Amino acid sequence: MLVDLRALNLTGKVGANLLEEAGIVVNKNTIPYDPKPPAVCSGIRLGTPALSARGMGVAEMEAIAGWINDVVCHPEDASRRARIAAAVRELCAGFPLER
Repeated sequence: MLVDLRALNLTGKVGANLLEEAGIVVNKNTIPYDPKPPAVCSGIRLGTPALSARGMGVAEMEAIAGWINDVVCHPEDASRRARIAAAVRELCAGFPLER
């Protein structure tokens, strides 16, 4: 899924970096007819294979979506990102990768 961040006055590059600080990895991605160059772009791409491979379901996806929204809607709030990163670690601990 592509998320257009222009309404939040964020680039895909900034959004992806902020989310990574919060423990959520997404890809910066161009959107259709993107006015920004590909290295910066206007959107992020979300995928679920890594989550579903761990056994996460709807409830976990909803929590993650809320965290993504919190991060991109409050880009200046480093303490919020730190709290979310802790919550992400806790969630992932409950769904370990099988070896």
